[in-house]
Amino acid sequence: MDGMAGKDRIGAGMCRNATIGLVGLVLFQGGVLGLFAQPASSTRLEWRRIGNALIDASLPALATGPVRHVWYSPDGQTLFSQTASGQIWETRDFETWSRSAIQSVPVRITLRGSATRPEPGARVEQAAGDPNRYYALGRFVYRSDDGAVWSNLTGYRNQSILGDGLFDMALSPANPDEITIGSQFGVWRSLDGGATWDGLNRSLPNFPATKLLSVPNGMTPAVVSAPLDSGADLELEWAPGERGAWRAAGTGQARAEGRLRQRIGQQLGLPLRVARAVSDWIYAGSTDGRLFVSPDRGKSWLPSNIPGAGVVNSIWVNAKDPRIALAALSVAGGGDPGARIVHTMNGGQFWEDITANLRGEAGGVVAAMKSGAIYAATSAGVYYATADLANLISALNWQRVSDGLPDAAALDVRLDENGNQLFALLQGQGVYAAMAPHRLQELSVVNAADFSSRPAAPGTLLSILGRRLERVSTGDLNVPILGSTDAETQVQVPFEVKGASLPLVLSGNGLIRPVDLALEAVSPAIFIDRDGSPLLLDADSGVALDAMTPARSGSRIQILATGLGAVDPPWQTGIAAPVDNTPKVVARVRAFVDREAVEVTRATLAPGYVGFYLIEIRLPGIVNAGPAELYIEAGDKSSNRVRVYLAP
Repeated sequence: MDGMAGKDRIGAGMCRNATIGLVGLVLFQGGVLGLFAQPASSTRLEWRRIGNALIDASLPALATGPVRHVWYSPDGQTLFSQTASGQIWETRDFETWSRSAIQSVPVRITLRGSATRPEPGARVEQAAGDPNRYYALGRFVYRSDDGAVWSNLTGYRNQSILGDGLFDMALSPANPDEITIGSQFGVWRSLDGGATWDGLNRSLPNFPATKLLSVPNGMTPAVVSAPLDSGADLELEWAPGERGAWRAAGTGQARAEGRLRQRIGQQLGLPLRVARAVSDWIYAGSTDGRLFVSPDRGKSWLPSNIPGAGVVNSIWVNAKDPRIALAALSVAGGGDPGARIVHTMNGGQFWEDITANLRGEAGGVVAAMKSGAIYAATSAGVYYATADLANLISALNWQRVSDGLPDAAALDVRLDENGNQLFALLQGQGVYAAMAPHRLQELSVVNAADFSSRPAAPGTLLSILGRRLERVSTGDLNVPILGSTDAETQVQVPFEVKGASLPLVLSGNGLIRPVDLALEAVSPAIFIDRDGSPLLLDADSGVALDAMTPARSGSRIQILATGLGAVDPPWQTGIAAPVDNTPKVVARVRAFVDREAVEVTRATLAPGYVGFYLIEIRLPGIVNAGPAELYIEAGDKSSNRVRVYLAP
């Protein structure tokens, strides 16, 4: 393909994909409103799901969390399952699950004939309608057609193809060839007497994670931990660009926290539920409501008893001043409210109860120190309040911000690095995200590509979070407003600006506020969508690249970025770039895949877009298959690191 033909395809592909919402952008007269626009209300958030509730565990189908019990209705038309949370679900079409009106697992009468056991302790049941057919459940699933000779239905090289931990077995009362298993990894069903198995997990809300370890951004995946019966925690990740399921992760975060918890627990002589280390400070919480603080890496401890408290579920510590911390606890013996949130400003010398009107059992807590925003995850939902965390808190009013989320308990909450997005982990449902509500109460100016606080550059797109603005200016120059909602305004830095700083004046709805940003000639940033996936396209097809559609060796990739500075010929701020004779980036642009330089075939404004730049690279003829790190340089400045998936 020649250069002109490629350029035409680029422009068409970009517009087509943006129109159908491929990258999660909303077009405004050739510009783009930011990635996380929200409604005006401070308590009504636009939540979106990160990933799904399925796990790729290398089993016959996608998996989910533990299912302790399975059973059929007397006519065999309905299948029931009880998850580890105690919730009971039912399905009649064996595809979609709904909450069942049944409140408890029924007592089942097992029909037994004179059958042997295929392994010690195995549970043996006789199939309905066939007096010679038996099934058995132990470490594996077995079948016998005479009660004496058994066939292993799930064993392969001494491993179970349904995974370790088979909890329950249900035989259909209507079909002797139909058998269902409840296991550590969900529900499994066979219609041919165990010859083949399929999962019934796709719509079962049974995601097993209980803690959020990290949130998605560029190269960083969303990572959660899920407790196993062995006492260990399984780490699962949803990487940027993933489209299939959560996969086992090896970040070591859960193991590191577990080792810290075990070490401190042995030192203190009691079981701990949580431990957090920040600089020289260590905070630990027990299973009986006690908190311990060490300012010297565990050499000395300050214990605190929280009256009436149960398990300490979560601890947040201010990274810049570890004397300030919050802890989320349950109430001993239950009760209403079941939540307890306590706060210290002096390293645990005193903990004050700030539960106030918070409802439900508290599972997680996080805060944004600068704004004083506090977020709590409870069995009643996600809550938000503000306070001066550096001082005693005299009064607190929690607002529930869970409207729009599935009806499920919130287990944990987390903020991104810059406190712009709020993430919530819901029991059985997975991870959800929204703009952090405190951003609607304050102004924050960030790079529109990755929501970072990197310096501005001529031509850069900026997102101003927290308000609809009517006018933005710098000196005598108007700064074009490309789109605006009550929660966010997006602008383009004029190409004409010079110097080391960018003084902005923000005006809207009676507000006039000056903001001073650092300014550099270039400040490159690759666009990432709302789930942390980079905006990368195949140059020939215009199709977005992700884990399901990886880039091929030798192919060309288009990277959408901002902050590459001046172009030649100069272009007018706020005007969409032309499709033909598109202005070229003046600065030298380089690109790196797994830190090896690759060929840059093009660096221009993005045809038909405002504030977007398009960098086209060619991959080497031989690449390592799988995820790789990608970043660009303009001049001597590097962009954010993002993940690109490669195939031979």
